[in-house]
Amino acid sequence: MSTELKTEVEFNKVIRERHSVRKYDPSWKISEEEIKEILGEAVLAPSSSNLQPWRFIVITDQELKAQLLPIANNQQQTVEASAVIAVLGDSEAYRNAEAIYEYAEAAGYVTPEVGAAMAKRSRDGYSSMPVEVLNNIARVDGGLVSMQLMLAAKAKGYDTVPMGGFNPDGFRELFQIPERYITVMLIALGKAAVEGRPTVRLPLEQVTHWNGFQG
Repeated sequence: MSTELKTEVEFNKVIRERHSVRKYDPSWKISEEEIKEILGEAVLAPSSSNLQPWRFIVITDQELKAQLLPIANNQQQTVEASAVIAVLGDSEAYRNAEAIYEYAEAAGYVTPEVGAAMAKRSRDGYSSMPVEVLNNIARVDGGLVSMQLMLAAKAKGYDTVPMGGFNPDGFRELFQIPERYITVMLIALGKAAVEGRPTVRLPLEQVTHWNGFQG
């Protein structure tokens, strides 16, 4: 089997075997190093102007997860999974533009002049946008990195479930989240105690339109 075909088979396996898992083995612990590896692959996701507005809170402390439980509508995976990863979006990610292009310059991807110009363009452009627009950008980019995180976890043999059902105000209060950050979702990460149930998808013909939209 060629390397290209093997890679395609492995990818197809990952995306087809990933299911939302809600019952986890509470005795299973994922190491900090493994979580860093998963996050390291997640952050390769694309983002608007490469501003990477995502921020993560990795929650592994059992007492802290217990405090989070009622905020997460008493979803048991909150305390049974090895970790809960909160995905936040930074509505002021443009403030990091200079640092991002300094890294790009150090990697040899841009010249100092080009990097400085691109950083200024990003900062000037995004800082003039309404906060609602910036929040929407952070939500979209937060969704991209979240999906990549879940696929990266499955590729390593772990399971996940995205959780949008939680009290964002309670979460913000518990973790003292500054106003500029929005809560995108929580993701439970661990080893399944019960496999996620298979689900179906609508036929492709029902959700796809070519060269126009027919409602």
